[in-house]
Amino acid sequence: MKVIDLTKESFVEKVAEFQEYPNKWDFKGDKPCLVDFHAPWCVYCKALSPILDQLAVEYDGKIDIYKVDVDQEPELEAAFAIRTIPNLLLCPMGGKPSMKLGTMNKTQLKALIEEVLL
Repeated sequence: MKVIDLTKESFVEKVAEFQEYPNKWDFKGDKPCLVDFHAPWCVYCKALSPILDQLAVEYDGKIDIYKVDVDQEPELEAAFAIRTIPNLLLCPMGGKPSMKLGTMNKTQLKALIEEVLL
């Protein structure tokens, strides 16, 4: 599997309605997911991108990994109060989502996925 880019429409379809976050959360995925809020000009986002590509292959069938370009999707950026990027939205099955700054290496990110999503 590869990392999938989301628009606000596909976010609503694959993840959840975002307009009422965090008060109301109805996760729509069939497996846990990680959403990377990023921008193409962000150096830290560029460093995280190949790690996410590798993890999408390693966790294929276990979690979905998505990306949201905050420059293209300002409504999603505002709904999740994104002020620093990369910023990760972790969506476990049947639980509340959580946010985590994405400046971490592969080992740290794998540990986070194992702890929060699996």
